[in-house]
Amino acid sequence: MLGGGLGLRHWVVNATVPMSYHRDDPADHLAELARGLGLRGPGVGLLTGVDVGEVVTADDGGVRVWATVGLGTPTLAAAPDAPAVTRPGTVNVVAHLPALPGPGALVNLVATAAEAKAQAMTDLGLVATGTATDAVTVLCDPDGPAAEYGGPRSRWGARLARAVHRAVVTRGIDTVPWSDRAGF
Repeated sequence: MLGGGLGLRHWVVNATVPMSYHRDDPADHLAELARGLGLRGPGVGLLTGVDVGEVVTADDGGVRVWATVGLGTPTLAAAPDAPAVTRPGTVNVVAHLPALPGPGALVNLVATAAEAKAQAMTDLGLVATGTATDAVTVLCDPDGPAAEYGGPRSRWGARLARAVHRAVVTRGIDTVPWSDRAGF
């Protein structure tokens, strides 16, 4: 919602909002929250209906992931028509790599995180790739070693994929409605 794209960021906020949230200025709202927290400079802001106190952390080979997982409305990315949303759902993933990927590798890392999230949905028994309001943020160490690649079989991509998958499955298993699971 706030601070997307490539560039230097100084902070990340993943804020819980009520399921009745209807502000039409979410970026302004997140900027207000950041100022209220004393955060300065450019940052990234995410919103979720999930209690951020239920964040799941997963690590793999130096990669750390924080995920808030709400699977009330699992969706397929390429569904022919958008069905009416009857229940909330958001998967927000914030990842940190102790490396400095180039712009192409960074874009690929975001795709890799999305692939891992989709794999987690399948492993949870859902016919879904995520929810309609998912977000991924990849933070990098500006002093870290260069990373040329970000795909799922690259050094950092593989670690990111495993950590994202673990975080989504860990929390998702508790939040997936049994009626949404394929074959159950």
